[in-house]
Amino acid sequence: MRQVISDFAEGLRGLSPARFPYRRFALALLLGGLGGWLFVQARLPLPWMLGSMVFCTAAALLRWPVAAPSVIRPPMTMVIGVMLGAGFRPDVVAQLPNWLPTLAGLVLFMIACAVICVGYFRKVAGFDPVTAFFAGMPGGLIEMVTVGEEKGGDARIIALIHSARILLVVMTLPFIVQWIGGVPIGGNRITGPSLMQTPLSAELILLACGIAGIVVGHWLRLPAKYLLGPMLVSAGVHVSGLSDSVPPYEIVNAAQLILGITIGCRFVGTAPATILRVLMLSVGSTVILLSLTLGFAWLVANVSVHGHVPLILAYSPGGLAEMSLIALALHTEVAFVAAHHIIRVFLVMITAGPLFGLIRRRRTEASPAE
Repeated sequence: MRQVISDFAEGLRGLSPARFPYRRFALALLLGGLGGWLFVQARLPLPWMLGSMVFCTAAALLRWPVAAPSVIRPPMTMVIGVMLGAGFRPDVVAQLPNWLPTLAGLVLFMIACAVICVGYFRKVAGFDPVTAFFAGMPGGLIEMVTVGEEKGGDARIIALIHSARILLVVMTLPFIVQWIGGVPIGGNRITGPSLMQTPLSAELILLACGIAGIVVGHWLRLPAKYLLGPMLVSAGVHVSGLSDSVPPYEIVNAAQLILGITIGCRFVGTAPATILRVLMLSVGSTVILLSLTLGFAWLVANVSVHGHVPLILAYSPGGLAEMSLIALALHTEVAFVAAHHIIRVFLVMITAGPLFGLIRRRRTEASPAE
């Protein structure tokens, strides 16, 4: 608990005018809001996330003074965690045995993605072995950057590749889902009750889930604690039947807006030529990843009770929060999608480092014989 208070105090200090780039964030918020509103008018999928992401990425390319301070991400991440936890209900728990074929398919999917994408970044992009390995692994951005840098890779390139992957997948996957599944996720689709319609008691329960989840995340030392902690607590509350409330759609839209801004602003401070090169390389890897996603989703759908759309979202190489928000917008098996992404990130996180070490040792041992 003391650590939680310390982190919160540090966050408050980050709000001082000397440290918090409020003017650049205000511009990013203005551009993101404009992009979201225009995407709503065009009835495009996930308008608040995609619109803000596109506009802030363009601003970063044009070197406009935009920024997404780290202090804004934890509250929205907490909100998303509570939203995801609300998707875990008693009937979902009863379906867990049906997940065995899809989890087996997920492991095979991860192996295929890693082998092909690492080879792509090594042979086509010309990255060094360490950078290519951690840029091509289908894991979380922070985890791959951290471990990749420890092993001697180029942390900036790894971060840009994974950021571009998430950007491109989030920008394209909703349209693919609409095309394949015929599922409308246009701008006027409401994902929950209005804030004015939600009882105060329900709002307080959701808020308590978020705060308690942060404490649990710190206590258990969870990766992505601001997301997984609130999600676990919210899941426990909803599975036990203590609450069946879901966050109001205004909060969902705000979470999408902030998430889109933070993804777009990840490219701030990088030379436009570098961004364009990484984006072009990521187009190739994203085509590979989405092709594998569609192929495995089609195969696994034939041997499981789950349809193509939930499997596409569960296997898609986007971020946990982003893919779960798409599932939330579709009202389709949010718990199923979120659980598969958590397992993917966890498996990659615990295996990437040791696997790379094993490969390096074998190559070192084989070198003298050559």
